[in-house]
Amino acid sequence: MPVTPDIRWIDTAAALDAACASLTDAPVLALDTEFFREKTFHPVPALVQVCGGGPAYLIDPQALACTDAFRALLTNAAPKLLHASSEDLEVFAHWAGLMPEPLVDTQLAQGLLGDDAAMGYQRLVEHWVGETLPKEETRSNWLERPLSEAQLSYAALDVVYLLEVWQHQHEALTRLGRLDWVAADCAEVLAQSERSEASDGQWYLRQRQLWRLAPVQIEAYRLMTTWREGEARVRDLPRGWLIHDKVLYAIAERMPENRYELAEVEGVKPPLVKREGDALLGMVRKARHSDAESLPAAPLSPMLPPFKKRLKALKKVVNADAELLGVAPEVLMRRRELEGLVTASLRGERLPLPSGWRGERLNEGLEAAIKEFEAVS
Repeated sequence: MPVTPDIRWIDTAAALDAACASLTDAPVLALDTEFFREKTFHPVPALVQVCGGGPAYLIDPQALACTDAFRALLTNAAPKLLHASSEDLEVFAHWAGLMPEPLVDTQLAQGLLGDDAAMGYQRLVEHWVGETLPKEETRSNWLERPLSEAQLSYAALDVVYLLEVWQHQHEALTRLGRLDWVAADCAEVLAQSERSEASDGQWYLRQRQLWRLAPVQIEAYRLMTTWREGEARVRDLPRGWLIHDKVLYAIAERMPENRYELAEVEGVKPPLVKREGDALLGMVRKARHSDAESLPAAPLSPMLPPFKKRLKALKKVVNADAELLGVAPEVLMRRRELEGLVTASLRGERLPLPSGWRGERLNEGLEAAIKEFEAVS
């Protein structure tokens, strides 16, 4: 039978601090957020939900700033449950100025318990609790006030059931000896969620077609994506509103020398040339004049037979262990990580082998597979 949540609306600092006092001794805290992000780079917080096993507190971040008491709650010793946490972590970083920790991402935890590495919250509740959650409010306007009764209930259930889900997951993970794996993976999620100039400089690596570019073109693309990330943050605009990745890639392919050539690049419109033309051309020019030694190495083509054969052999190692564990292969290693291993082995570089529990399970097999190719090459 569906739960009828005890909902407490919080829209004053005093009420928030009182809620924090009541939650201080909770052994586990379930968290969630609702936000709006269609017109901004940073998420606009619309609602913050927290539950420690009693009432579901719905905090209105439009009405009040985060308090020191809530920051202390977010970083106390109790595990903080979030499902598919990446965007929620951005909301907390933007509104509270910090991340909730220690973190437990229940989607990540579920990935270590079955072959669905991206199970949604509604399916998760159905799987563990046997309840079907309403879907009508998924695309609600969470910035409107007052929220409807349906919205309030939907938001509250997002944290109420999360506690019960984690109880079942915790038991299963403990039984399988994988609880420490979740803790290690969630700590890594927190470490990687920090946005900085350094992470801006890594954005270009997301481009799957880098191998088609020469090193000087890759450098131009790297400079432009780094610039775009910083500008989108400062201007608080969606990165696509400033300039899309595919347009930056097209500019890097053409390497235009002036505004006329820039305007001829597919996807480049006159307003973009007028507004950002000098900046873009300046970065292309800087790439052209970079020392060859400082340019990023061009990725190897994944179409080359030696690359494909090694990738297949490494995937075989990962797939075998994934089958043994009953999890999806990408939970153990992503394709990009496998491609990094292949590239390093073909170039005679140090292998970027996985660390932690993944390394303990996989590295012997991965190294053996690579050595087989080295022995015959």
